[in-house]
Amino acid sequence: MNLTSLSAVSPVDGRYRDKCVELAGYFSEGALIRYRVMVEIEYFIALCKLPLPQLQKFNKKNFKDLKKIYLDFDEDDANQVKSIERTTNHDVKAVEYFIKIKMNEINLDEYKEFIHFGLTSQDINNTAVPISIKEFLNKTYLPLVNDFLNKLKHLVNSWKEIPMLAHTHGQPASPSMLGKEMAVFYDRLQQQLRQLKAVPHAAKFGGATGNFNAHVIAYPKIDWNKFADKLISDLGLTRSQITTQIEHYDNLAALLDAIKRINTILIDLCRDMWTYISMNYFTQEIRKGEIGSSAMPHKVNPIDFENAEGNFGMANAVCEHLSAKLPVSRLQRDLTDSTVLRNIGVPFAHTVIAIKSLMKGLDKIKVNTAAIKNDLENNWVVVAEAIQTILRREGYPNPYEELKELTRNSSKVNGRDLAAFIKKLKVNNAIKKELLAVSPFNYTGIFKGID
Repeated sequence: MNLTSLSAVSPVDGRYRDKCVELAGYFSEGALIRYRVMVEIEYFIALCKLPLPQLQKFNKKNFKDLKKIYLDFDEDDANQVKSIERTTNHDVKAVEYFIKIKMNEINLDEYKEFIHFGLTSQDINNTAVPISIKEFLNKTYLPLVNDFLNKLKHLVNSWKEIPMLAHTHGQPASPSMLGKEMAVFYDRLQQQLRQLKAVPHAAKFGGATGNFNAHVIAYPKIDWNKFADKLISDLGLTRSQITTQIEHYDNLAALLDAIKRINTILIDLCRDMWTYISMNYFTQEIRKGEIGSSAMPHKVNPIDFENAEGNFGMANAVCEHLSAKLPVSRLQRDLTDSTVLRNIGVPFAHTVIAIKSLMKGLDKIKVNTAAIKNDLENNWVVVAEAIQTILRREGYPNPYEELKELTRNSSKVNGRDLAAFIKKLKVNNAIKKELLAVSPFNYTGIFKGID
Protein backbone atom coordinates (compact mmCIF):
# COMPACT_ATOMS: atom_id res chain seq x y z
CA MET A 1 0.00 0.00 0.00
CA ASN A 2 1.33 3.42 -0.94
CA LEU A 3 1.45 6.03 1.79
CA THR A 4 -1.38 8.53 1.28
CA SER A 5 -3.44 10.75 3.55
CA LEU A 6 -5.86 7.81 3.82
CA SER A 7 -3.29 5.10 4.60
CA ALA A 8 -1.02 7.03 6.98
CA VAL A 9 -1.18 5.89 10.60
CA SER A 10 -0.21 9.28 12.03
CA PRO A 11 -2.53 12.23 11.37
CA VAL A 12 0.60 14.34 10.91
CA ASP A 13 1.23 12.46 7.65
CA GLY A 14 -2.47 11.84 7.02
CA ARG A 15 -5.35 14.14 7.87
CA TYR A 16 -3.13 17.13 8.68
CA ARG A 17 -0.47 16.56 6.02
CA ASP A 18 -1.32 19.78 4.18
CA LYS A 19 -0.92 21.77 7.42
CA CYS A 20 2.67 20.69 8.05
CA VAL A 21 4.00 19.32 4.76
CA GLU A 22 6.96 21.70 4.86
CA LEU A 23 8.32 19.85 7.91
CA ALA A 24 9.18 16.90 5.67
CA GLY A 25 12.10 18.99 4.45
CA TYR A 26 13.57 18.96 7.96
CA PHE A 27 12.45 15.80 9.74
CA SER A 28 11.55 13.11 7.22
CA GLU A 29 13.81 10.10 6.67
CA GLY A 30 14.92 11.61 3.36
CA ALA A 31 15.72 14.93 5.01
CA LEU A 32 17.75 13.25 7.75
CA ILE A 33 19.78 11.39 5.12
CA ARG A 34 20.42 14.65 3.25
CA TYR A 35 21.60 16.39 6.42
CA ARG A 36 23.89 13.44 7.17
CA VAL A 37 25.37 13.63 3.66
CA MET A 38 25.97 17.34 4.16
CA VAL A 39 27.80 16.84 7.46
CA GLU A 40 29.96 14.03 6.04
CA ILE A 41 30.97 16.14 3.03
CA GLU A 42 31.61 19.31 5.03
CA TYR A 43 33.75 17.25 7.40
CA PHE A 44 35.75 15.87 4.47
CA ILE A 45 36.24 19.37 3.04
CA ALA A 46 37.45 20.56 6.44
CA LEU A 47 39.95 17.69 6.56
CA CYS A 48 41.26 18.77 3.17
CA LYS A 49 42.15 22.16 4.65
CA LEU A 50 44.41 20.53 7.27
CA PRO A 51 48.10 19.70 6.68
CA LEU A 52 47.39 16.00 6.18
CA PRO A 53 49.95 14.53 3.74
CA GLN A 54 47.42 12.21 2.11
CA LEU A 55 45.12 15.11 1.22
CA GLN A 56 47.71 17.67 0.13
CA LYS A 57 47.17 16.92 -3.56
CA PHE A 58 43.39 17.27 -3.35
CA ASN A 59 42.29 20.01 -5.74
CA LYS A 60 40.13 22.46 -3.85
CA LYS A 61 38.23 23.21 -7.05
CA ASN A 62 36.52 19.87 -6.42
CA PHE A 63 34.81 21.26 -3.31
CA LYS A 64 32.02 22.61 -5.51
CA ASP A 65 31.33 19.18 -6.99
CA LEU A 66 31.36 17.63 -3.54
CA LYS A 67 28.86 20.17 -2.20
CA LYS A 68 26.57 19.44 -5.14
CA ILE A 69 26.14 15.92 -3.77
CA TYR A 70 24.04 17.28 -0.91
CA LEU A 71 22.81 20.48 -2.54
CA ASP A 72 21.27 18.46 -5.39
CA PHE A 73 20.27 15.55 -3.16
CA ASP A 74 16.87 14.22 -4.25
CA GLU A 75 14.48 11.34 -3.66
CA ASP A 76 16.38 9.03 -6.01
CA ASP A 77 19.53 9.63 -3.98
CA ALA A 78 17.66 8.91 -0.75
CA ASN A 79 16.32 5.67 -2.22
CA GLN A 80 19.86 4.69 -3.23
CA VAL A 81 21.01 5.19 0.37
CA LYS A 82 18.11 3.11 1.65
CA SER A 83 18.97 0.39 -0.85
CA ILE A 84 22.54 0.30 0.48
CA GLU A 85 21.18 0.21 4.03
CA ARG A 86 19.27 -2.97 3.28
CA THR A 87 22.69 -4.62 2.92
CA THR A 88 24.63 -2.78 5.64
CA ASN A 89 21.75 -2.74 8.14
CA HIS A 90 23.37 0.52 9.30
CA ASP A 91 21.95 3.86 8.25
CA VAL A 92 25.04 6.07 8.65
CA LYS A 93 27.36 3.50 7.05
CA ALA A 94 24.98 3.50 4.09
CA VAL A 95 25.46 7.26 3.79
CA GLU A 96 29.24 6.78 3.82
CA TYR A 97 29.05 4.17 1.03
CA PHE A 98 26.70 6.40 -0.98
CA ILE A 99 29.18 9.31 -0.86
CA LYS A 100 32.03 7.02 -1.86
CA ILE A 101 30.04 5.93 -4.91
CA LYS A 102 29.44 9.57 -5.79
CA MET A 103 33.15 10.34 -5.35
CA ASN A 104 34.00 7.56 -7.72
CA GLU A 105 31.64 9.12 -10.28
CA ILE A 106 33.53 12.43 -10.13
CA ASN A 107 36.96 10.77 -10.17
CA LEU A 108 37.82 11.34 -6.51
CA ASP A 109 38.02 7.66 -5.65
CA GLU A 110 41.56 7.86 -4.23
CA TYR A 111 40.36 10.09 -1.39
CA LYS A 112 37.22 8.17 -0.43
CA GLU A 113 38.64 6.58 2.73
CA PHE A 114 38.69 10.01 4.33
CA ILE A 115 34.91 10.03 4.21
CA HIS A 116 33.78 9.30 7.81
CA PHE A 117 37.47 9.18 8.80
CA GLY A 118 37.87 8.55 12.54
CA LEU A 119 34.19 9.21 13.21
CA THR A 120 31.36 7.39 14.91
CA SER A 121 27.78 7.57 13.68
CA GLN A 122 26.76 10.00 16.38
CA ASP A 123 29.27 12.58 15.19
CA ILE A 124 27.11 12.72 12.09
CA ASN A 125 23.68 12.26 13.68
CA ASN A 126 24.30 14.66 16.56
CA THR A 127 25.37 17.31 14.07
CA ALA A 128 22.76 16.66 11.38
CA VAL A 129 19.75 16.74 13.72
CA PRO A 130 20.50 20.07 15.44
CA ILE A 131 21.06 21.64 12.00
CA SER A 132 17.63 20.42 10.92
CA ILE A 133 16.05 21.77 14.12
CA LYS A 134 17.75 25.15 13.77
CA GLU A 135 16.67 25.48 10.14
CA PHE A 136 13.11 24.51 11.05
CA LEU A 137 13.00 27.10 13.80
CA ASN A 138 14.45 29.88 11.66
CA LYS A 139 12.64 29.14 8.41
CA THR A 140 9.26 27.79 9.56
CA TYR A 141 8.51 28.01 13.28
CA LEU A 142 9.66 31.53 14.15
CA PRO A 143 8.11 33.14 11.04
CA LEU A 144 4.83 31.37 11.87
CA VAL A 145 4.96 32.51 15.49
CA ASN A 146 5.75 36.05 14.37
CA ASP A 147 2.71 35.99 12.08
CA PHE A 148 0.62 34.85 15.02
CA LEU A 149 2.04 37.56 17.29
CA ASN A 150 1.30 40.22 14.68
CA LYS A 151 -2.28 38.99 14.48
CA LEU A 152 -2.57 38.98 18.27
CA LYS A 153 -1.06 42.45 18.50
CA HIS A 154 -3.60 43.74 15.99
CA LEU A 155 -6.44 42.32 18.06
CA VAL A 156 -4.97 43.77 21.26
CA ASN A 157 -4.88 47.28 19.82
CA SER A 158 -8.27 46.91 18.12
CA TRP A 159 -9.88 45.91 21.42
CA LYS A 160 -7.89 48.08 23.81
CA GLU A 161 -10.83 50.42 24.55
CA ILE A 162 -13.49 47.72 25.02
CA PRO A 163 -14.33 47.39 28.74
CA MET A 164 -15.07 43.84 29.83
CA LEU A 165 -16.16 42.17 33.03
CA ALA A 166 -13.27 40.13 34.40
CA HIS A 167 -13.73 36.81 36.19
CA THR A 168 -11.58 35.42 38.98
CA HIS A 169 -12.49 32.00 40.38
CA GLY A 170 -15.28 32.04 37.79
CA GLN A 171 -16.93 34.95 39.58
CA PRO A 172 -17.40 38.58 38.44
CA ALA A 173 -14.34 40.66 39.30
CA SER A 174 -12.92 44.13 38.71
CA PRO A 175 -13.45 45.04 35.03
CA SER A 176 -10.64 45.00 32.53
CA MET A 177 -10.16 45.82 28.86
CA LEU A 178 -10.63 43.08 26.28
CA GLY A 179 -7.41 44.11 24.54
CA LYS A 180 -5.47 44.00 27.79
CA GLU A 181 -6.53 40.41 28.47
CA MET A 182 -5.22 39.43 25.02
CA ALA A 183 -2.04 41.43 25.69
CA VAL A 184 -1.31 39.17 28.67
CA PHE A 185 -0.71 36.31 26.24
CA TYR A 186 1.30 38.51 23.88
CA ASP A 187 3.65 39.55 26.69
CA ARG A 188 4.06 36.02 28.02
CA LEU A 189 4.88 34.69 24.55
CA GLN A 190 7.47 37.39 23.94
CA GLN A 191 9.26 36.51 27.16
CA GLN A 192 9.34 32.80 26.40
CA LEU A 193 10.46 33.38 22.81
CA ARG A 194 13.48 35.27 24.11
CA GLN A 195 14.37 32.25 26.24
CA LEU A 196 13.87 29.88 23.31
CA LYS A 197 16.16 31.94 21.08
CA ALA A 198 18.83 31.99 23.78
CA VAL A 199 19.18 28.17 23.85
CA PRO A 200 22.36 27.09 21.95
CA HIS A 201 22.03 24.55 19.15
CA ALA A 202 24.61 22.06 20.35
CA ALA A 203 26.37 19.28 18.47
CA LYS A 204 28.66 16.46 19.52
CA PHE A 205 31.79 15.79 17.46
CA GLY A 206 34.61 13.81 19.02
CA GLY A 207 34.83 10.20 17.85
CA ALA A 208 33.74 6.92 19.38
CA THR A 209 33.75 7.99 23.02
CA GLY A 210 34.25 11.72 22.64
CA ASN A 211 38.08 11.79 22.98
CA PHE A 212 39.18 11.84 19.31
CA ASN A 213 40.98 8.53 19.92
CA ALA A 214 41.19 7.55 16.25
CA HIS A 215 42.10 11.04 15.10
CA VAL A 216 44.91 11.42 17.63
CA ILE A 217 46.41 7.99 16.89
CA ALA A 218 46.50 8.81 13.18
CA TYR A 219 47.59 12.46 13.36
CA PRO A 220 48.82 13.28 16.88
CA LYS A 221 50.08 16.76 15.98
CA ILE A 222 46.69 18.12 14.88
CA ASP A 223 44.64 20.10 17.40
CA TRP A 224 41.47 18.12 16.87
CA ASN A 225 39.42 20.05 19.43
CA LYS A 226 40.18 23.30 17.61
CA PHE A 227 39.40 21.63 14.28
CA ALA A 228 36.03 20.32 15.49
CA ASP A 229 35.11 23.62 17.13
CA LYS A 230 35.61 25.45 13.83
CA LEU A 231 33.79 22.81 11.79
CA ILE A 232 30.76 22.86 14.05
CA SER A 233 30.80 26.66 14.27
CA ASP A 234 30.94 26.91 10.46
CA LEU A 235 27.85 24.70 10.38
CA GLY A 236 26.08 27.22 12.61
CA LEU A 237 26.15 25.20 15.82
CA THR A 238 27.90 25.17 19.20
CA ARG A 239 30.12 22.18 19.94
CA SER A 240 29.65 20.37 23.25
CA GLN A 241 33.20 20.06 24.52
CA ILE A 242 33.25 17.05 26.83
CA THR A 243 30.93 14.21 25.81
CA THR A 244 30.50 10.47 25.68
CA GLN A 245 29.74 8.84 22.34
CA ILE A 246 26.64 11.00 22.06
CA GLU A 247 25.56 14.58 22.54
CA HIS A 248 24.31 14.99 26.09
CA TYR A 249 21.13 16.68 24.77
CA ASP A 250 20.84 19.10 27.68
CA ASN A 251 20.43 22.07 25.37
CA LEU A 252 17.97 20.19 23.19
CA ALA A 253 15.98 19.38 26.32
CA ALA A 254 15.98 23.08 27.22
CA LEU A 255 14.75 23.93 23.72
CA LEU A 256 11.95 21.37 23.92
CA ASP A 257 10.95 22.69 27.33
CA ALA A 258 10.88 26.23 25.90
CA ILE A 259 8.62 25.06 23.06
CA LYS A 260 6.45 23.33 25.64
CA ARG A 261 6.08 26.50 27.72
CA ILE A 262 5.08 28.48 24.64
CA ASN A 263 2.54 25.80 23.76
CA THR A 264 1.18 25.86 27.31
CA ILE A 265 0.59 29.61 27.06
CA LEU A 266 -1.26 29.02 23.80
CA ILE A 267 -3.36 26.27 25.41
CA ASP A 268 -4.31 28.84 28.04
CA LEU A 269 -5.34 31.23 25.25
CA CYS A 270 -7.36 28.50 23.49
CA ARG A 271 -9.27 27.73 26.67
CA ASP A 272 -9.99 31.40 27.36
CA MET A 273 -11.24 31.94 23.80
CA TRP A 274 -13.40 28.82 24.11
CA THR A 275 -14.86 30.16 27.37
CA TYR A 276 -15.47 33.66 26.01
CA ILE A 277 -17.31 32.10 23.06
CA SER A 278 -19.44 30.05 25.47
CA MET A 279 -20.20 33.30 27.35
CA ASN A 280 -21.25 34.89 24.04
CA TYR A 281 -18.49 37.52 24.29
CA PHE A 282 -17.45 36.42 20.82
CA THR A 283 -19.50 35.18 17.90
CA GLN A 284 -18.00 33.08 15.12
CA GLU A 285 -18.21 33.70 11.41
CA ILE A 286 -20.61 31.26 9.80
CA ARG A 287 -19.12 29.79 6.64
CA LYS A 288 -21.46 28.45 4.00
CA GLY A 289 -21.60 24.67 3.92
CA GLU A 290 -19.94 24.12 7.30
CA ILE A 291 -21.73 21.88 9.81
CA GLY A 292 -21.22 22.30 13.54
CA SER A 293 -23.06 19.20 14.70
CA SER A 294 -24.36 16.13 12.87
CA ALA A 295 -27.49 16.24 15.06
CA MET A 296 -28.02 19.87 16.14
CA PRO A 297 -28.40 22.24 13.18
CA HIS A 298 -27.97 25.40 15.29
CA LYS A 299 -24.45 24.59 16.49
CA VAL A 300 -21.42 26.70 15.53
CA ASN A 301 -18.74 25.02 17.59
CA PRO A 302 -15.35 26.55 18.53
CA ILE A 303 -13.63 23.70 16.69
CA ASP A 304 -10.48 25.61 15.69
CA PHE A 305 -9.65 26.43 19.31
CA GLU A 306 -10.43 22.86 20.36
CA ASN A 307 -8.28 21.45 17.55
CA ALA A 308 -5.44 23.77 18.50
CA GLU A 309 -5.67 22.85 22.18
CA GLY A 310 -5.58 19.14 21.38
CA ASN A 311 -2.57 19.44 19.09
CA PHE A 312 -0.66 21.63 21.53
CA GLY A 313 -1.32 18.95 24.13
CA MET A 314 0.01 16.21 21.83
CA ALA A 315 3.10 18.30 21.10
CA ASN A 316 3.75 18.88 24.78
CA ALA A 317 3.38 15.21 25.65
CA VAL A 318 6.08 14.25 23.15
CA CYS A 319 8.28 17.21 24.13
CA GLU A 320 8.00 16.08 27.75
CA HIS A 321 9.19 12.57 26.92
CA LEU A 322 12.00 13.75 24.66
CA SER A 323 13.34 16.31 27.13
CA ALA A 324 13.20 13.80 30.00
CA LYS A 325 14.63 10.83 28.11
CA LEU A 326 17.30 12.17 25.77
CA PRO A 327 19.76 13.50 28.43
CA VAL A 328 19.86 10.06 30.09
CA SER A 329 22.09 7.33 28.64
CA ARG A 330 23.85 4.38 30.26
CA LEU A 331 27.61 4.77 30.64
CA GLN A 332 29.20 6.05 27.42
CA ARG A 333 26.08 5.39 25.34
CA ASP A 334 23.02 3.22 24.88
CA LEU A 335 20.81 3.19 21.80
CA THR A 336 17.59 4.48 23.33
CA ASP A 337 18.22 8.02 22.12
CA SER A 338 18.36 6.90 18.48
CA THR A 339 14.82 5.66 18.09
CA VAL A 340 13.43 8.43 20.29
CA LEU A 341 15.24 11.17 18.37
CA ARG A 342 13.63 10.01 15.14
CA ASN A 343 10.41 11.47 16.53
CA ILE A 344 11.85 14.97 16.92
CA GLY A 345 9.66 16.29 14.13
CA VAL A 346 6.44 14.98 15.69
CA PRO A 347 5.98 17.63 18.42
CA PHE A 348 7.04 20.35 15.99
CA ALA A 349 4.45 19.15 13.47
CA HIS A 350 1.65 19.13 16.07
CA THR A 351 2.78 22.60 17.17
CA VAL A 352 2.59 23.96 13.62
CA ILE A 353 -0.83 22.38 13.11
CA ALA A 354 -2.04 23.91 16.37
CA ILE A 355 -0.77 27.43 15.66
CA LYS A 356 -2.38 27.42 12.22
CA SER A 357 -5.66 26.21 13.72
CA LEU A 358 -5.52 28.87 16.43
CA MET A 359 -4.92 31.58 13.82
CA LYS A 360 -7.85 30.29 11.79
CA GLY A 361 -10.05 30.47 14.88
CA LEU A 362 -9.00 34.05 15.61
CA ASP A 363 -9.81 35.01 12.03
CA LYS A 364 -13.40 33.79 12.46
CA ILE A 365 -14.39 35.58 15.67
CA LYS A 366 -16.19 38.88 16.14
CA VAL A 367 -16.63 40.80 19.37
CA ASN A 368 -20.20 40.74 20.66
CA THR A 369 -20.18 44.17 22.31
CA ALA A 370 -23.85 43.90 23.25
CA ALA A 371 -23.25 40.81 25.36
CA ILE A 372 -20.15 42.31 26.98
CA LYS A 373 -22.00 45.54 27.85
CA ASN A 374 -24.94 43.57 29.21
CA ASP A 375 -22.63 41.60 31.52
CA LEU A 376 -21.11 44.82 32.83
CA GLU A 377 -24.54 46.38 33.38
CA ASN A 378 -25.68 43.34 35.34
CA ASN A 379 -22.65 43.42 37.64
CA TRP A 380 -22.43 46.82 39.27
CA VAL A 381 -21.35 44.96 42.36
CA VAL A 382 -17.77 44.91 41.01
CA VAL A 383 -17.35 48.65 41.67
CA ALA A 384 -17.68 47.98 45.40
CA GLU A 385 -13.89 47.63 45.40
CA ALA A 386 -13.55 51.14 43.96
CA ILE A 387 -15.95 52.67 46.45
CA GLN A 388 -14.34 51.15 49.52
CA THR A 389 -10.87 52.09 48.26
CA ILE A 390 -11.79 55.76 47.89
CA LEU A 391 -13.46 55.70 51.31
CA ARG A 392 -10.30 54.18 52.80
CA ARG A 393 -8.34 57.00 51.25
CA GLU A 394 -10.62 59.46 53.04
CA GLY A 395 -10.30 57.69 56.39
CA TYR A 396 -13.94 56.58 56.42
CA PRO A 397 -14.51 53.98 59.19
CA ASN A 398 -14.88 50.32 58.12
CA PRO A 399 -15.69 50.90 54.42
CA TYR A 400 -14.82 47.34 53.39
CA GLU A 401 -17.20 45.91 55.96
CA GLU A 402 -20.05 48.23 54.93
CA LEU A 403 -19.67 47.34 51.25
CA LYS A 404 -19.45 43.68 52.19
CA GLU A 405 -22.75 43.96 54.07
CA LEU A 406 -24.41 45.63 51.09
CA THR A 407 -23.07 43.44 48.28
CA ARG A 408 -23.10 40.01 49.89
CA ASN A 409 -26.55 40.14 51.47
CA SER A 410 -28.35 41.22 48.31
CA SER A 411 -29.17 38.86 45.48
CA LYS A 412 -28.54 41.62 42.92
CA VAL A 413 -26.98 45.03 43.42
CA ASN A 414 -27.53 47.46 40.56
CA GLY A 415 -26.40 50.99 39.84
CA ARG A 416 -29.38 52.52 41.63
CA ASP A 417 -28.64 50.51 44.79
CA LEU A 418 -25.03 51.70 44.86
CA ALA A 419 -26.10 55.30 44.16
CA ALA A 420 -28.54 55.15 47.08
CA PHE A 421 -25.79 53.72 49.30
CA ILE A 422 -23.36 56.48 48.29
CA LYS A 423 -25.87 59.27 48.93
CA LYS A 424 -26.31 58.07 52.53
CA LEU A 425 -22.57 58.12 53.25
CA LYS A 426 -21.30 60.72 55.69
CA VAL A 427 -18.84 62.30 53.26
CA ASN A 428 -18.82 65.67 51.51
CA ASN A 429 -20.52 66.23 48.17
CA ALA A 430 -17.25 66.24 46.20
CA ILE A 431 -16.48 62.73 47.39
CA LYS A 432 -20.03 61.59 46.67
CA LYS A 433 -19.75 63.00 43.15
CA GLU A 434 -16.46 61.15 42.69
CA LEU A 435 -18.03 57.92 43.90
CA LEU A 436 -21.15 58.30 41.76
CA ALA A 437 -18.98 58.72 38.65
CA VAL A 438 -17.56 55.22 39.01
CA SER A 439 -19.21 52.52 36.89
CA PRO A 440 -18.33 49.04 35.59
CA PHE A 441 -17.67 50.73 32.23
CA ASN A 442 -14.91 53.07 33.45
CA TYR A 443 -13.47 51.18 36.42
CA THR A 444 -10.93 49.45 34.18
CA GLY A 445 -7.52 50.68 35.36
CA ILE A 446 -4.73 51.47 32.90
CA PHE A 447 -4.04 49.89 29.52
CA LYS A 448 -2.80 51.77 26.48
CA GLY A 449 -2.23 48.96 24.02
CA ILE A 450 1.00 47.58 22.54
CA ASP A 451 3.51 49.63 20.57
